[in-house]
Amino acid sequence: MATLRQLEYLVTVVDTGSFTRAAETLHVTQPALSHQIQALERVVGGQLLERLPRSVRLTAMGRALLPHARAALADAALAVRSAR
Repeated sequence: MATLRQLEYLVTVVDTGSFTRAAETLHVTQPALSHQIQALERVVGGQLLERLPRSVRLTAMGRALLPHARAALADAALAVRSAR
């Protein structure tokens, strides 16, 4: 099962356009970020991102997952706000 952290990492990589910028934004190392994206790819059973020399691009599987990842993160944030 995918974790919220993995989904957050995916969304951040997409939003920033690179693993390096996403790692900086998330305050994690780039290898740790890559490891979590690879773990998420194992969970879903395929590649989510095409790694290009200076950027990344979503694969068809990544495009299918991205809106659900965003929704899961928004729901988690709403759950925390509701509990407070």
